[in-house]
Amino acid sequence: MSYFDAASSLPLHPVARQALLASLDEGWADPARLHREGRRARLLLDAARETAADAVGCRPDELSFTTSGTRALHTGVAGAAAGRRRAGRRLVVSAVEHSAVLHAAAAHRAAGGEVTEVGVDRTGRVDAEAYARALAAGNGTGHGVALACLQSANHEVGTVQPVAEVAAACREAGVPLLVDAAQSLGRQAVPEGWSLLAGSAHKWGGPSGVGLLVVRKGTRFAAPPPVDEREAGRAPGFENVPAVVAAAASLRAARAEAEAEGARLRALVDRIRARVPELVPDVEVVGDPVRRLPHLVTFSCLYVDGEALLHALDRAGFSVSSGSSCTSSTLTPSHVLKAMRVLSEGNVRVSLPPGTDAAEVDRFLEVLPEAVRSVRAHLGAPAGSGTPAAEAEGTSAGVTVDALGRLCPAPVIELARAIGGVPVGGVVTVLADDEAARLDIPAWCEMRGHDYLGAEGTAYRVRRRD
Repeated sequence: MSYFDAASSLPLHPVARQALLASLDEGWADPARLHREGRRARLLLDAARETAADAVGCRPDELSFTTSGTRALHTGVAGAAAGRRRAGRRLVVSAVEHSAVLHAAAAHRAAGGEVTEVGVDRTGRVDAEAYARALAAGNGTGHGVALACLQSANHEVGTVQPVAEVAAACREAGVPLLVDAAQSLGRQAVPEGWSLLAGSAHKWGGPSGVGLLVVRKGTRFAAPPPVDEREAGRAPGFENVPAVVAAAASLRAARAEAEAEGARLRALVDRIRARVPELVPDVEVVGDPVRRLPHLVTFSCLYVDGEALLHALDRAGFSVSSGSSCTSSTLTPSHVLKAMRVLSEGNVRVSLPPGTDAAEVDRFLEVLPEAVRSVRAHLGAPAGSGTPAAEAEGTSAGVTVDALGRLCPAPVIELARAIGGVPVGGVVTVLADDEAARLDIPAWCEMRGHDYLGAEGTAYRVRRRD
């Protein structure tokens, strides 16, 4: 089985395993106690903090270990917002932040604060000038900014964000910047200029259940209550010293290997990005092709149920993930794909772990076309540009397709069937109440060269161009 879901989690790095086993016998005691066993645990904890701080590029006393990357983000947002309440009650975030940041922002809004979302382009990248304008909006009107948040790189499509430029804008505006570095720590350095930073150990090959939160000296911060005496009040509860030691050791090891391994994985991902559109018709590769993480690529396939495709690839021996609404418990498109305004159906994220070899990638490229073809055939997807739809109603100049109550990718499949039944200039109206249709019908039009005329409620109008 080839595990191609490194962006979700990695198996333990060999160094992490060794450090974890070695520290189990020495780090079990309470590091807050003064007896011999407590002092041993404290020495391990302090050494791990210094190791992690060196890898991140901060002072050891600025770094706290948390129970997860999500907890680090929640605490970072809440603590910075509370510490800067006098400066303002507004948060500025990008529209493609991890859900942990967006959930924290939603909690801030529910408590009476404000949240400004900065949009992204079709590659998923924030415009630094637009972010700067969002920071300035409302100044002098009692709507000052308490905190800005920007991920170092996107977790779904791999696009690297302009952290340095946004950090400069934040510095000029006097606003602290929190960087979610979960996807980049251990892979590439985070540009300077941030005030707070969060990461998650299982993303770089450390054990799960360990995150880190860095708060630079001079950043106003009030840890959310109830406050504990441990980890500077930022992470209550007994420290898992063996896991922390393993997390720090694996972060150092991953950083040492990052340059060589990153270059090797980038070449493999370049091959996937180039070959998938050649091997599979009607595919959109998304994310920035250049300014991206080296190990991650995402693409979406027309006329494909995402969950069915993931199961087909799993049976073929490949573990991948998806941002498609078809694989979501909420049956709504990924907020990242939605913000990018790209195709969401049949979405596949391939993220290669360290050690992936070229033969595994070649085999993936061999099995992918048949996996997509079989899913499309099962769904009755059109093989060509579309054939007359038996279910369509109307005249030769325009037809209406009723896809109400049907989920992705059915509305788009019905559109593709119907478009061949109208003359050039004719209009197909698709009735669809699946939220994914708002992304996938316009994306289909762009990919197939037809005119998207817009939507009114659940009615989407498409004009045949040729």
